[in-house]
Amino acid sequence: MSIFQITLLKRETNAVNLKDMEIRKLLAEDWDQVKLIYQKGIDTGNATFQTSAPSWEDWDQSHLASCRIAMQEDSKVIGWAALTPVSSRCVYAGVAEVSVYVDPAHSGKGIGLNLLNELVRQSEAEGIWTLQAGIFPENAASLSIHEKAGFKILGTREKIGKQNGIWRDTILLERRSAVII
Repeated sequence: MSIFQITLLKRETNAVNLKDMEIRKLLAEDWDQVKLIYQKGIDTGNATFQTSAPSWEDWDQSHLASCRIAMQEDSKVIGWAALTPVSSRCVYAGVAEVSVYVDPAHSGKGIGLNLLNELVRQSEAEGIWTLQAGIFPENAASLSIHEKAGFKILGTREKIGKQNGIWRDTILLERRSAVII
């Protein structure tokens, strides 16, 4: 059996009916579940430079009020996505940074890509013309879904920050809207 066949087999066993899930607006009441998923991402060491999930108030203040979504299965949040402004300068009002997190128990099921595609759709409806993401090179799954959603790799930001005393690189990706010209 080739590696390709093993990968396909693995994807098939993780397959899920996305019709049983709902993407909806992320609400303050979701924070406990969202924070837990965020912390699980932080704990991997390959999702963010953050060392712990912030309070709802801090998270709420740092993210755009629009374009906050959650993937829900039954009544449980299993993934979320949101946008952060890249600058307070008015010239960059249409540029935002993407965050997408999926509960590891639900990874490999297409949830991250579905969240990201919906985030793109909502961002364009809000007049956002450029989305960017900084992703650790080791986070292959995140790089893959961003590329599938139309993001292009701009380059590597070498030693952009330290994590646990070690310099880390990030891959800078960008998606320019074809709708907002």
